[in-house]
Parts: sequence; C-alpha cells; structure tokens
Amino acid sequence: MNKFHGTGVALVTPFNADGSVDYDGLKKLINYQIDGKVEYLVSLGTTGETATLNKDEKKKIWAFTAEINNGRLPLIAGIGGNNTAEVIQEIKEFDASGYDAILSASPYYNKPTQEGIYQHYKAISESTDLDVLLYNVPGRTASNVSAETTCRLAVDCKNIIGTKEASGSFDQFNQIMRDKPADFLLISGDDPVALPMISLGAVGVISVIGNAFPLLFSEMIRLSLKGDFKAAQLLHLKVIEFTRLVFEEGNPAGIKAALKYFNICSDQVRLPLVPPSGRLSQLISTQIKQISL
Repeated sequence: MNKFHGTGVALVTPFNADGSVDYDGLKKLINYQIDGKVEYLVSLGTTGETATLNKDEKKKIWAFTAEINNGRLPLIAGIGGNNTAEVIQEIKEFDASGYDAILSASPYYNKPTQEGIYQHYKAISESTDLDVLLYNVPGRTASNVSAETTCRLAVDCKNIIGTKEASGSFDQFNQIMRDKPADFLLISGDDPVALPMISLGAVGVISVIGNAFPLLFSEMIRLSLKGDFKAAQLLHLKVIEFTRLVFEEGNPAGIKAALKYFNICSDQVRLPLVPPSGRLSQLISTQIKQISL
C-alpha cells in the first residue's frame, strides 16, 4: 500500500499544568500510536492546537516528534494558515528531516474565491519538494475547497498527492472520486464517516479518535480497505458513542480527556480552549470501559 493508506493519527500536543509543552507525554503518545499499529502520524495538525503555539514551540515539537519516531512510521507536518506568504516562509524554514509530506489546511477567515484557494495551494506546491496534502474543513475555515478546485490542483501540481476531506458532503466525495487522477488520494478527515468514505474509494483517514484507540480504529480501517465491511462495521459501531462524546465540547478537549484516562497525558489545553467538563470526562471514561469490555 501507499504509505498514506490506512490510519494516520493527528497527534494532540500534551501540555503541563503551567501550559508548557509536555514532552514526556508526547513521547508516550507517539510510542502508543506505533504500538497501536497505525500507518502514519501527523504532527501539529489543527488537533495539535497549532493556533496557540509559537514558532519556536512548533520547531521543537516537529524535531522531537521526528527524533522519537526515528523513522518507524511516515510523518506528516501540518503547516497552514491564511497568509500565503507566511505559510511559504514557514515551509522554507521547516527542517524536513524525518518528514514525508506537509498537510496544509485551506485558508480560514479570509473566505477566498476558488481561484484564490487554487493560487494559494499552487504557491505552496511550488515552494517545496515535499509531497503536499490539501485539507478541506469548511466547518472551521468558513470556505469550501470545491471538488473542481481539488481536482484541478491534483492535475496541475504533481506534488499535491491527496486531500484530507472534512466537508461532510458525500456529493463532493463522489465528484472527487469521479474526476481525480487515479493516484490522487482521497482521505477522510472525519472519524464517523471514514468507513462509508472508504466504500466510495477513500484510502483511509487522518484520525482524532486514533489518539485514544489506535489499535481498534486502525484495524477497522484496514478491514474496510480489504472490503470486509461486515467485520469493520462491528468496530465502527463500537466507538460511535465515544466519538460523539469526544467532539461534544470541541477538539481536542474531549480526546485529551480520554488520553488522561489512559495516563498518557493531561487534559490541559490552551486558552481560548478549556478542559472538558467533569460531566463529559466521566461519560468518556464510562465509554472507554465499555469499549474495553
């Protein structure tokens, strides 16, 4: 399989009680994912709370993640933003040692036209020799990367190799699958719809839930890719309520509550995010116990 087939996990950034980066927790998390047999890791995607990290912190986290991973799994770095020139500068300053690709979320807040989105990604593509994955998440960016724009980029920019699609639109998924180049990767950006997306031709998922259940979730994805949807469905249904709870008070507060239960890291987040409520933490703990049974 392609190295980005299967389950990639969008790693959280663990924090200490004083808000500093918890590198011990991050090391435990990376090893937990590798032991859980996921296919690849994403460092500092939006689940990593990149909006609240400064440049020095990002550089240290990327370097630390590559060091701990030590070539065991493919690595993707999340580098995006709504200032194209600044994104390109960050890519140029990025130490790509140990990394295989860049995941770049579409520009938020500006609400560019489709032509603006196309030119943004084209400029990113031309600024790096690394492979690039698009990330379409209109619920956070307030604009959609259309199927037409996605496929146009796939054809015109040879190092744009796939898209993490979190539009929630199966009509859009269908259009991408119909019109994309054969080797262009459609990757689910939403855990709850990863299984049905694979039935349409997606090659896997970049997951939040995998932080907590790497072994279970990656096995569900592998079964789906093999076409064994009956077996995959059993695992899919097993985590539906857990998944709903994890996102109830926003990401990554919920998934950090689960990681706290597993003694991997605390549920500390940085403002403007706040830790999960006691009620939600208890519900998540109850679900983990049920899933473990």
